[in-house]
This record gives sequence, C-alpha cells and structure tokens, in this order.
Amino acid sequence: MKMRLSQDKKDRISEQILSFLYHSFPTQPFTAEIARELARDEEFIKKMLFELKEKNLVIPVRKNKQGEIFSRRIKWRISKQVYDVYSSKQ
Repeated sequence: MKMRLSQDKKDRISEQILSFLYHSFPTQPFTAEIARELARDEEFIKKMLFELKEKNLVIPVRKNKQGEIFSRRIKWRISKQVYDVYSSKQ
C-alpha cells in the first residue's frame, strides 16, 4: 500500500531538509545521514533532494576532497542563495 503525501507536507519536509543542511554547514552530509536525521526513508529523501536540486536550492557533491568521484553516494549542501536567506533570518 502506497501512501500519498500532500504538497503541504512535502513542502514542510523540504524545509526540514534545507534547515538541516544549513545547520550542518560546512559539513556536507550524505543522503543516508539526512534521512536518518529526519527519520524518513532514504529513497524518499533522495527524491526530495533531487526535486530541490531542480529548483537550485541544494547542490549535489559527487567528489571527495581528493577529487575522486563517489561510486554510489552523494553528499549535499545548500546553495549560496538559500544559505544567505537562512543567515539573514538568524
């Protein structure tokens, strides 16, 4: 049985994701860490992150500090515009 979430609930979850990424800055958490923190399914969070990416709210980080590409995992960070908005509200 598949449950549908209202757009309002999806928007609130998106806000939680952005807030978590803001508060964890400059650390760039993996998708699994975000899902664990928000107590949500990893695949659902990944889908939400890609929707946020399309809106230019988050940026995927696919390489480690040595420049090597992650084979299957993606780290995430918020875009500069979102960071600035959150910073101005603090």
